[in-house]
Amino acid sequence: MSTRRLIAVVVLVPALAALALWAFAWPAARTAPRDLPLGVAGPTAATAQVEQQLAAHQGAFEIHRYADEAAARDAIEDRTVYGAVVVTPQGPKLLTASAASPVVAQLLQQAVAQQAAAQGTAIRTVDVVSAPETDPRGAALNASVLPLALAGIAAGAAVTLLGLRGLRAVGALVGAAALIGMTAAALAHSWLEVLTGNWWAEAGVFALSTLAVSAAVAGLAALIGTAGVGIMAAVVMLLGNPFSGAPSAPQMLPEPAGAIGQWLPPGAGTTLLRSVSFFDGAAATGPALTLTWWAALGLGAVLLGSALKSRTKAAEPAIERELAPVG
Repeated sequence: MSTRRLIAVVVLVPALAALALWAFAWPAARTAPRDLPLGVAGPTAATAQVEQQLAAHQGAFEIHRYADEAAARDAIEDRTVYGAVVVTPQGPKLLTASAASPVVAQLLQQAVAQQAAAQGTAIRTVDVVSAPETDPRGAALNASVLPLALAGIAAGAAVTLLGLRGLRAVGALVGAAALIGMTAAALAHSWLEVLTGNWWAEAGVFALSTLAVSAAVAGLAALIGTAGVGIMAAVVMLLGNPFSGAPSAPQMLPEPAGAIGQWLPPGAGTTLLRSVSFFDGAAATGPALTLTWWAALGLGAVLLGSALKSRTKAAEPAIERELAPVG
Protein backbone atom coordinates (compact mmCIF):
# COMPACT_ATOMS: atom_id res chain seq x y z
CA MET A 1 0.00 0.00 0.00
CA SER A 2 2.82 2.44 0.87
CA THR A 3 4.51 1.74 -2.47
CA ARG A 4 1.32 2.51 -4.35
CA ARG A 5 0.91 5.77 -2.47
CA LEU A 6 4.50 6.72 -3.21
CA ILE A 7 4.03 6.02 -6.92
CA ALA A 8 0.77 7.99 -6.90
CA VAL A 9 2.47 11.02 -5.35
CA VAL A 10 5.47 10.82 -7.70
CA VAL A 11 3.19 10.68 -10.75
CA LEU A 12 0.36 12.94 -9.60
CA VAL A 13 2.38 15.94 -8.45
CA PRO A 14 4.30 16.40 -11.74
CA ALA A 15 1.04 15.90 -13.65
CA LEU A 16 -0.66 18.66 -11.65
CA ALA A 17 2.37 20.92 -12.11
CA ALA A 18 2.30 20.33 -15.86
CA LEU A 19 -1.44 21.04 -15.98
CA ALA A 20 -0.98 24.28 -14.03
CA LEU A 21 1.88 25.41 -16.25
CA TRP A 22 -0.17 24.66 -19.37
CA ALA A 23 -3.24 26.46 -18.06
CA PHE A 24 -1.37 29.63 -17.11
CA ALA A 25 1.53 29.72 -19.59
CA TRP A 26 -0.31 28.72 -22.77
CA PRO A 27 -2.79 31.66 -22.83
CA ALA A 28 -0.06 34.11 -21.79
CA ALA A 29 2.33 32.93 -24.50
CA ARG A 30 -0.35 33.01 -27.21
CA THR A 31 -1.94 36.37 -26.37
CA ALA A 32 -2.94 38.10 -29.61
CA PRO A 33 -6.11 39.62 -31.13
CA ARG A 34 -8.52 37.05 -32.57
CA ASP A 35 -11.69 38.42 -34.14
CA LEU A 36 -11.41 41.44 -31.85
CA PRO A 37 -14.50 43.62 -32.46
CA LEU A 38 -13.35 46.91 -34.04
CA GLY A 39 -15.44 49.61 -35.66
CA VAL A 40 -14.80 51.61 -38.81
CA ALA A 41 -16.83 54.79 -39.24
CA GLY A 42 -17.24 57.18 -42.16
CA PRO A 43 -18.39 57.15 -45.79
CA THR A 44 -17.98 53.79 -47.52
CA ALA A 45 -15.63 55.15 -50.15
CA ALA A 46 -13.39 56.69 -47.50
CA THR A 47 -13.29 53.69 -45.19
CA ALA A 48 -12.60 51.06 -47.86
CA GLN A 49 -8.84 51.52 -47.65
CA VAL A 50 -8.89 51.39 -43.85
CA GLU A 51 -10.85 48.15 -43.91
CA GLN A 52 -8.38 46.61 -46.35
CA GLN A 53 -5.46 47.55 -44.13
CA LEU A 54 -7.15 46.07 -41.08
CA ALA A 55 -8.07 42.94 -43.04
CA ALA A 56 -4.36 42.45 -43.72
CA HIS A 57 -4.08 41.36 -40.08
CA GLN A 58 -5.65 38.01 -40.90
CA GLY A 59 -8.15 36.94 -38.27
CA ALA A 60 -7.14 39.70 -35.87
CA PHE A 61 -10.17 42.01 -36.16
CA GLU A 62 -13.89 41.62 -36.62
CA ILE A 63 -14.90 44.75 -38.50
CA HIS A 64 -18.14 46.58 -37.64
CA ARG A 65 -19.17 49.41 -39.95
CA TYR A 66 -20.78 52.63 -38.71
CA ALA A 67 -22.05 55.69 -40.52
CA ASP A 68 -20.34 58.30 -38.39
CA GLU A 69 -18.35 58.99 -35.24
CA ALA A 70 -21.46 59.30 -33.05
CA ALA A 71 -22.60 55.79 -33.97
CA ALA A 72 -19.11 54.43 -33.32
CA ARG A 73 -19.01 56.08 -29.89
CA ASP A 74 -22.38 54.55 -29.03
CA ALA A 75 -21.09 51.11 -30.04
CA ILE A 76 -18.04 51.52 -27.79
CA GLU A 77 -20.16 52.63 -24.85
CA ASP A 78 -22.50 49.67 -25.44
CA ARG A 79 -19.46 47.33 -25.44
CA THR A 80 -20.19 46.16 -28.96
CA VAL A 81 -16.64 47.05 -30.07
CA TYR A 82 -13.40 47.80 -28.23
CA GLY A 83 -12.58 50.79 -30.42
CA ALA A 84 -13.18 52.37 -33.80
CA VAL A 85 -11.26 54.07 -36.60
CA VAL A 86 -13.11 57.17 -37.79
CA VAL A 87 -12.25 58.62 -41.19
CA THR A 88 -12.61 62.42 -41.14
CA PRO A 89 -11.63 65.21 -43.57
CA GLN A 90 -8.89 66.18 -41.09
CA GLY A 91 -7.48 62.65 -41.10
CA PRO A 92 -8.11 59.36 -39.30
CA LYS A 93 -9.16 59.32 -35.65
CA LEU A 94 -8.93 56.34 -33.31
CA LEU A 95 -11.54 55.88 -30.60
CA THR A 96 -10.58 53.53 -27.77
CA ALA A 97 -11.97 52.42 -24.38
CA SER A 98 -9.17 51.75 -21.93
CA ALA A 99 -11.79 50.90 -19.29
CA ALA A 100 -12.73 47.82 -21.34
CA SER A 101 -9.10 46.75 -21.59
CA PRO A 102 -5.97 48.91 -21.34
CA VAL A 103 -4.05 46.20 -23.19
CA VAL A 104 -6.44 46.26 -26.14
CA ALA A 105 -6.46 50.06 -26.21
CA GLN A 106 -2.67 50.10 -26.42
CA LEU A 107 -2.67 47.38 -29.08
CA LEU A 108 -5.12 49.36 -31.25
CA GLN A 109 -3.02 52.50 -30.90
CA GLN A 110 0.09 50.66 -32.06
CA ALA A 111 -1.61 48.86 -34.94
CA VAL A 112 -3.43 51.91 -36.33
CA ALA A 113 -0.50 54.25 -35.74
CA GLN A 114 1.79 51.99 -37.76
CA GLN A 115 -0.64 52.00 -40.66
CA ALA A 116 -1.00 55.78 -40.48
CA ALA A 117 2.76 56.24 -40.32
CA ALA A 118 3.19 54.06 -43.42
CA GLN A 119 0.94 56.52 -45.26
CA GLY A 120 2.75 59.53 -43.84
CA THR A 121 -0.19 60.70 -41.72
CA ALA A 122 -0.68 61.16 -38.00
CA ILE A 123 -3.63 59.77 -36.10
CA ARG A 124 -5.50 61.32 -33.21
CA THR A 125 -6.56 59.08 -30.34
CA VAL A 126 -9.58 59.69 -28.12
CA ASP A 127 -10.27 57.54 -25.07
CA VAL A 128 -14.08 57.39 -25.08
CA VAL A 129 -14.42 55.39 -21.84
CA SER A 130 -11.18 55.79 -19.95
CA ALA A 131 -9.90 53.71 -17.08
CA PRO A 132 -9.81 55.49 -13.70
CA GLU A 133 -6.71 57.57 -13.00
CA THR A 134 -6.07 55.52 -9.87
CA ASP A 135 -5.81 52.32 -11.94
CA PRO A 136 -4.93 53.26 -15.54
CA ARG A 137 -3.62 49.79 -16.38
CA GLY A 138 -6.49 47.90 -14.78
CA ALA A 139 -4.08 46.10 -12.45
CA ALA A 140 -6.29 46.36 -9.36
CA LEU A 141 -9.37 45.06 -11.18
CA ASN A 142 -7.37 42.16 -12.62
CA ALA A 143 -5.95 41.38 -9.19
CA SER A 144 -9.46 40.94 -7.76
CA VAL A 145 -10.11 37.77 -9.79
CA LEU A 146 -7.92 35.43 -7.74
CA PRO A 147 -8.99 36.62 -4.23
CA LEU A 148 -12.68 36.29 -5.11
CA ALA A 149 -12.10 32.80 -6.48
CA LEU A 150 -10.19 31.81 -3.36
CA ALA A 151 -12.91 33.31 -1.13
CA GLY A 152 -15.57 31.31 -2.95
CA ILE A 153 -13.59 28.09 -2.67
CA ALA A 154 -12.94 28.72 1.02
CA ALA A 155 -16.62 29.42 1.74
CA GLY A 156 -17.79 26.30 -0.09
CA ALA A 157 -15.16 24.14 1.61
CA ALA A 158 -16.03 25.55 5.04
CA VAL A 159 -19.72 24.77 4.61
CA THR A 160 -18.82 21.23 3.54
CA LEU A 161 -16.30 20.51 6.29
CA LEU A 162 -18.55 21.97 9.00
CA GLY A 163 -21.30 19.59 7.95
CA LEU A 164 -23.90 22.24 7.16
CA ARG A 165 -26.79 20.94 5.08
CA GLY A 166 -29.98 22.07 3.48
CA LEU A 167 -31.24 25.56 4.18
CA ARG A 168 -28.52 26.18 6.76
CA ALA A 169 -25.86 25.57 4.13
CA VAL A 170 -27.67 27.81 1.64
CA GLY A 171 -28.01 30.56 4.24
CA ALA A 172 -24.34 30.33 5.15
CA LEU A 173 -23.26 30.50 1.49
CA VAL A 174 -25.50 33.46 0.66
CA GLY A 175 -24.57 35.32 3.85
CA ALA A 176 -20.84 34.81 3.33
CA ALA A 177 -21.08 35.93 -0.31
CA ALA A 178 -22.98 39.08 0.69
CA LEU A 179 -20.38 40.03 3.29
CA ILE A 180 -17.53 39.34 0.88
CA GLY A 181 -19.25 41.46 -1.77
CA MET A 182 -19.64 44.46 0.52
CA THR A 183 -16.10 44.11 1.83
CA ALA A 184 -14.68 43.94 -1.70
CA ALA A 185 -16.68 46.99 -2.79
CA ALA A 186 -15.52 48.92 0.27
CA LEU A 187 -11.90 48.14 -0.59
CA ALA A 188 -11.98 48.55 -4.38
CA HIS A 189 -14.46 51.42 -4.64
CA SER A 190 -14.36 53.39 -1.40
CA TRP A 191 -10.71 52.95 -0.42
CA LEU A 192 -8.66 52.29 -3.56
CA GLU A 193 -11.10 54.18 -5.83
CA VAL A 194 -10.39 51.89 -8.79
CA LEU A 195 -14.08 51.37 -9.53
CA THR A 196 -16.38 54.22 -10.57
CA GLY A 197 -19.86 52.71 -10.87
CA ASN A 198 -22.73 52.29 -8.46
CA TRP A 199 -21.40 51.03 -5.13
CA TRP A 200 -24.23 48.59 -4.43
CA ALA A 201 -24.20 47.24 -7.97
CA GLU A 202 -20.48 46.53 -7.69
CA ALA A 203 -20.99 44.89 -4.30
CA GLY A 204 -23.69 42.74 -5.90
CA VAL A 205 -21.30 41.66 -8.67
CA PHE A 206 -18.62 40.72 -6.14
CA ALA A 207 -21.18 38.81 -4.08
CA LEU A 208 -22.66 36.97 -7.07
CA SER A 209 -19.18 36.06 -8.37
CA THR A 210 -18.27 34.63 -4.97
CA LEU A 211 -21.58 32.78 -4.58
CA ALA A 212 -21.21 31.21 -8.03
CA VAL A 213 -17.95 29.60 -6.92
CA SER A 214 -18.88 28.75 -3.33
CA ALA A 215 -22.23 27.24 -4.29
CA ALA A 216 -20.62 25.13 -7.01
CA VAL A 217 -17.98 23.85 -4.57
CA ALA A 218 -20.47 23.02 -1.82
CA GLY A 219 -23.02 21.65 -4.29
CA LEU A 220 -20.67 19.17 -5.93
CA ALA A 221 -19.36 18.14 -2.51
CA ALA A 222 -22.94 17.54 -1.34
CA LEU A 223 -23.50 15.17 -4.27
CA ILE A 224 -20.23 13.22 -4.46
CA GLY A 225 -18.49 13.92 -1.15
CA THR A 226 -15.49 16.01 -0.14
CA ALA A 227 -13.73 15.15 -3.40
CA GLY A 228 -16.11 17.66 -4.99
CA VAL A 229 -14.26 20.47 -3.21
CA GLY A 230 -11.00 19.52 -4.88
CA ILE A 231 -12.58 19.05 -8.30
CA MET A 232 -14.31 22.44 -8.34
CA ALA A 233 -11.27 24.16 -6.86
CA ALA A 234 -9.18 22.74 -9.71
CA VAL A 235 -11.70 23.86 -12.33
CA VAL A 236 -11.86 27.40 -10.95
CA MET A 237 -8.14 27.82 -10.35
CA LEU A 238 -6.70 25.95 -13.33
CA LEU A 239 -9.28 26.96 -15.93
CA GLY A 240 -11.41 29.81 -14.65
CA ASN A 241 -8.57 32.04 -13.48
CA PRO A 242 -6.12 31.84 -16.42
CA PHE A 243 -8.93 31.69 -19.01
CA SER A 244 -10.80 34.69 -17.57
CA GLY A 245 -9.18 37.21 -19.92
CA ALA A 246 -8.97 39.70 -17.06
CA PRO A 247 -5.47 41.01 -17.89
CA SER A 248 -6.39 41.63 -21.55
CA ALA A 249 -9.68 40.46 -23.10
CA PRO A 250 -11.33 37.13 -23.97
CA GLN A 251 -10.67 37.80 -27.68
CA MET A 252 -6.95 38.04 -26.93
CA LEU A 253 -6.75 34.43 -25.72
CA PRO A 254 -6.28 31.37 -27.93
CA GLU A 255 -9.44 29.44 -28.66
CA PRO A 256 -11.22 27.83 -27.00
CA ALA A 257 -9.71 29.35 -23.85
CA GLY A 258 -11.46 32.70 -24.31
CA ALA A 259 -14.89 31.12 -24.77
CA ILE A 260 -14.43 28.65 -21.91
CA GLY A 261 -13.32 31.43 -19.58
CA GLN A 262 -16.52 33.39 -20.11
CA TRP A 263 -18.61 30.37 -19.10
CA LEU A 264 -16.75 30.06 -15.78
CA PRO A 265 -17.33 32.36 -12.78
CA PRO A 266 -13.98 34.25 -12.80
CA GLY A 267 -14.31 35.28 -16.46
CA ALA A 268 -18.00 36.12 -16.27
CA GLY A 269 -17.46 38.02 -13.02
CA THR A 270 -14.67 40.15 -14.50
CA THR A 271 -16.70 41.01 -17.59
CA LEU A 272 -19.75 41.87 -15.49
CA LEU A 273 -17.71 44.04 -13.12
CA ARG A 274 -16.29 46.06 -16.02
CA SER A 275 -19.77 46.55 -17.47
CA VAL A 276 -21.28 47.67 -14.17
CA SER A 277 -18.39 49.84 -13.04
CA PHE A 278 -17.44 51.63 -16.26
CA PHE A 279 -20.21 51.17 -18.84
CA ASP A 280 -23.44 51.73 -16.85
CA GLY A 281 -24.34 48.04 -17.12
CA ALA A 282 -23.96 47.72 -20.90
CA ALA A 283 -23.62 44.10 -22.10
CA ALA A 284 -24.13 42.86 -18.54
CA THR A 285 -26.94 40.40 -19.25
CA GLY A 286 -24.81 37.53 -20.55
CA PRO A 287 -22.25 37.35 -17.72
CA ALA A 288 -24.95 38.03 -15.11
CA LEU A 289 -26.97 35.05 -16.35
CA THR A 290 -23.84 32.87 -16.37
CA LEU A 291 -23.09 33.67 -12.73
CA THR A 292 -26.75 33.25 -11.76
CA TRP A 293 -26.89 29.80 -13.32
CA TRP A 294 -23.73 28.71 -11.50
CA ALA A 295 -25.13 29.97 -8.19
CA ALA A 296 -28.61 28.50 -8.74
CA LEU A 297 -27.35 25.09 -9.83
CA GLY A 298 -24.86 25.00 -6.96
CA LEU A 299 -27.45 25.88 -4.33
CA GLY A 300 -29.86 23.40 -5.89
CA ALA A 301 -27.21 20.69 -5.65
CA VAL A 302 -26.68 21.55 -1.98
CA LEU A 303 -30.40 21.06 -1.26
CA LEU A 304 -30.57 17.92 -3.41
CA GLY A 305 -27.54 16.36 -1.73
CA SER A 306 -29.00 17.09 1.69
CA ALA A 307 -32.35 15.55 0.72
CA LEU A 308 -30.70 12.39 -0.63
CA LYS A 309 -28.65 11.94 2.53
CA SER A 310 -31.74 12.39 4.71
CA ARG A 311 -33.61 9.75 2.76
CA THR A 312 -30.70 7.35 3.00
CA LYS A 313 -30.46 7.75 6.76
CA ALA A 314 -34.21 7.38 7.16
CA ALA A 315 -34.20 4.14 5.15
CA GLU A 316 -31.33 2.48 7.05
CA PRO A 317 -33.19 1.83 10.38
CA ALA A 318 -36.19 0.43 8.53
CA ILE A 319 -34.00 -2.09 6.70
CA GLU A 320 -32.31 -3.10 9.95
CA ARG A 321 -35.69 -3.69 11.62
CA GLU A 322 -36.84 -5.91 8.75
CA LEU A 323 -33.72 -8.08 9.02
CA ALA A 324 -33.69 -8.29 12.84
CA PRO A 325 -34.32 -11.87 14.18
CA VAL A 326 -37.61 -12.52 15.96
CA GLY A 327 -37.44 -13.20 19.68
